[in-house]
Amino acid sequence: MKNFVSILMLLLSMTLFSQTAKIEPPFWYAEMHNPELQLMVYGENMSQYEVRFSNTIEITDIVKTENPNYIFVTITTENVSPGTYELQFLKDNKIIFTESYELRARRENSALRKGFDSSDLIYLIMPDRFANGNPDNDNTDDTVEKANREEPSGRHGGDIQGIIDHLDYLEELGVTALWSTPLLEDNEPIFSYHTYAQSDYYKIDPRFGTNADYQRLASEMHQRDMKLIMDYVTNHWGSKHWMIQDLPTKDWIHYWEDGEEGFQRSSHKMTTQFDSNASEADKEACMNGWFDTTMPDINQKNPLVLKYMIQNAIWWVEFADLDGFRVDTYSYNDKEGIAKWTKAIMDEYPNFNIAGEVWMHSQAQMAYWQKDSKIGAIDNYNSHLPTVMDFTLHDAIVVMFAEDDQEWDKGMLRAYENFANDFLYPDINNILVLAGNHDTNRINEIYGADLNTYKMVMTLIATVRGIPQVYYGDELGMLGNKDVNGDGDIRQDFPGGWKGDPINAFTAEGRTAEQTDFFEFSKNLFNWRKSKSVIHTGKTMQFVPQNNVYVYFRYTDDSTVMVVINNNAETQTLDLKRFQEVIKAHKTGTDIISEAQISLENTLRIDAKTTMIIEF
Repeated sequence: MKNFVSILMLLLSMTLFSQTAKIEPPFWYAEMHNPELQLMVYGENMSQYEVRFSNTIEITDIVKTENPNYIFVTITTENVSPGTYELQFLKDNKIIFTESYELRARRENSALRKGFDSSDLIYLIMPDRFANGNPDNDNTDDTVEKANREEPSGRHGGDIQGIIDHLDYLEELGVTALWSTPLLEDNEPIFSYHTYAQSDYYKIDPRFGTNADYQRLASEMHQRDMKLIMDYVTNHWGSKHWMIQDLPTKDWIHYWEDGEEGFQRSSHKMTTQFDSNASEADKEACMNGWFDTTMPDINQKNPLVLKYMIQNAIWWVEFADLDGFRVDTYSYNDKEGIAKWTKAIMDEYPNFNIAGEVWMHSQAQMAYWQKDSKIGAIDNYNSHLPTVMDFTLHDAIVVMFAEDDQEWDKGMLRAYENFANDFLYPDINNILVLAGNHDTNRINEIYGADLNTYKMVMTLIATVRGIPQVYYGDELGMLGNKDVNGDGDIRQDFPGGWKGDPINAFTAEGRTAEQTDFFEFSKNLFNWRKSKSVIHTGKTMQFVPQNNVYVYFRYTDDSTVMVVINNNAETQTLDLKRFQEVIKAHKTGTDIISEAQISLENTLRIDAKTTMIIEF
């Protein structure tokens, strides 16, 4: 009997000491700008324990919430060297179990990393639809939705290995930065390929690969002098996130008492964020409403939430060696909370870049969200956000090239008027310009796969101020209409990304003649842009369009580029005297599209629906 009791006590002791707590961040880095670190510690009835580090690390605060499964432990890492430290869990002054916690050394000059900027050309992909490099991870035991290429809204199997396998293609195209829609785990039972309803913020979705694969992607890109941008979601989490299933605090999310399971859809009226006449009810209806039933709205007013999200973002920068963030639905967040989130990251990495999705249709309203905005200063607001997206230019692009007659406010006048409002932005070079993305109809669908129109669109995107972003497959003439066929139609698989595809557009010999025409134009334009600082940071002078012909110049003290876009259905002849204040003494230039020598002395003839980029 005595031996039985001894064995029982031993087994009980082993059970207690083998108890495992989930700690996030799972590890951290020494010598960070901000030495304060909040550890989220999770486990059954975790709040029953007191916690301490065995040596060196000082605990400055402990928060126990209404959920007994959580403890939030704040420590300082100031003057703490890289190494592994012991976190002790005690009850009645006795150590019940311990957990190891690691502080890692940072990469050399990590804090000074340079983010993406106007010298880059960003290529946007949806990884599930780009290329399947590892069919073995198409389905996994711990994720619900399985691969089915026959389902337009299902998972198709694209992954990180598929991206790595085709970096040479992106390099040939002239891409310098890659923005992938989110790669973190999304364990929703349907539409999980979209990956904006994330279920684990510290884990790459296993159907895309592993955390180590993501590190390897960044490394492979950096070897090619390319940058990696992470699509980050602050506004909402996925309904299957393990913390949503067991909330640390009820106010971790915006919970609507009158809604079913706390749900009320956002009104999407983002103008209430700065409308001085807005009601509080309308503000809450937008900012606290859920984006969708599977996307609980996160409450950045809760300091525990905000700290968790700040640290998670910084962890990914350090871990994966990132070059930037694109933040989804930026203007739906609590605006004070998202400003603190943004500032914390930019304080840690002063040369980093973050682009916020501010999908609005007024330059003044978009400019409000850019760092140091004079418009935001009216109500003492500063988002600290370096880059916003030029959605008003996108609004113009999707209609103006079908308008042969500019009349009073159509055709190329739409572009001119858009740039006439550049004075509203505090940093005009940090504007992301686009003709389409994963949420819009394909630009080639809109214009009937017309190569000449595509050339006009891409000429504009690649030569105006700001940071150009192109959507995967547009360089091949890919089509897609979500209004008719659903979102899956604008997110079709890249031809050649799957074994057995009848066309492999990743290779010159695999492309159709039409795909080749689109690709070769894009390749020549994007690679030309790479080395042109006059396009990256030069000034702009534009001239009011006449006869639907738009002429603008990018210039510096020692370089000038003249861009001519003839959106008229007929050939036009321009009197070059009108542009003499920029042409000055220059007699000739080279059209980088046709490679022809162009006389700049008298007149310039340009064919219908064509463009010229004349380098002096």
